[in-house]
Amino acid sequence: MSAPLAPARPSRLSLAVRDSRTMLRRNLLHARRYPSLTLNLLLTPVMLLLLFVYIFGGVMSAGIGGADRSDYIAYIVPGILMMTVGGTVIGTAVSVATDMNEGVIARFRTMAIHRGSVLVGHVVGSVLQCVASVALVGAVAVAIGFRSTDATALEWLAAFGLLTMFALALTWIAVGMGLASPNAEAAANSAQPLILLPLISSAFIPADSMPGWFRPIAEYQPFTPAIETLRGLLLGTGIGHNGWLAVAWCVGLTVLGYLWSTAQFSRDPK
Repeated sequence: MSAPLAPARPSRLSLAVRDSRTMLRRNLLHARRYPSLTLNLLLTPVMLLLLFVYIFGGVMSAGIGGADRSDYIAYIVPGILMMTVGGTVIGTAVSVATDMNEGVIARFRTMAIHRGSVLVGHVVGSVLQCVASVALVGAVAVAIGFRSTDATALEWLAAFGLLTMFALALTWIAVGMGLASPNAEAAANSAQPLILLPLISSAFIPADSMPGWFRPIAEYQPFTPAIETLRGLLLGTGIGHNGWLAVAWCVGLTVLGYLWSTAQFSRDPK
C-alpha cells in the first residue's frame, strides 16, 4: 500500500499574501480604534476649502477670471483633494515611527512572517485611508457646490487612478520618513512638506500669476502637475503635458520611496 501523500506546502507567494493581509487588517483596526489622528489631518483640507470658498471665494474668483464663487470652487477642489492625500499619509509616517519606537517592528523581525508584509500592510492601509479621506472631502466639496458635469466616465476613472497612484507614491515616501525618524514627533515634522508643498503649488492660484522668482518653486514640484491633471480630468478640460509629468512624478516617487523604505527596514537594529 502506497504511503499517504504529504500535504502540499503553501507557496512563497501565498505566504506573502497571507501575511500582508494580516498586517493590513492590523493597521486598519489600529486606525479604527484611534481615529483622532486621521480626523485631525482631515480637518486641515476641509477648513481650507471652506475658508477659501466662503471668505476669499469672491475675490479669488475674480483673480482667475471667473464670474462668481462657483468658478473658484471648481478651480480649488482638485488642489484640496491632492492636499488631502498629502495630509493623510502624514499619519502613516507617524504610525510607522511609533511601531519602530515601541519595538513592534523589531518583534515582527523575529517572527516567522514574510518580512515585506509589514511594509505592505502599512502601504495598502494608507492608500485605502487616502481614498476614504478623498471621498469624504469630495463629499464636502459637492455639498458646497462643486460639480463635474463635463467629465466623462473615462475621465472620472482616470482621476481615480491618478489619486490612487499619487497616494501610493506619497505613502512610500511617508513610510521611509517613519522608518528614518527616531520618534513619532520627528516623523510628523519631517512629513510636513507633504502639507506645505500644495500651498505653494497651483492649488489656489495659477502658477503663471505668481512672481517670476517664485514661479519655478510652484512649477517644478510634484503637486502642480498632479493638480493640473486632476483639474482637467474632473472639469473635462485639457491636461496638456501635465498628465505625463504627473505619472512620471508618481512612478519616480514610488520607486524612490520603495527603495528608501526597504533599505531602512533591512538595516540591522542598533
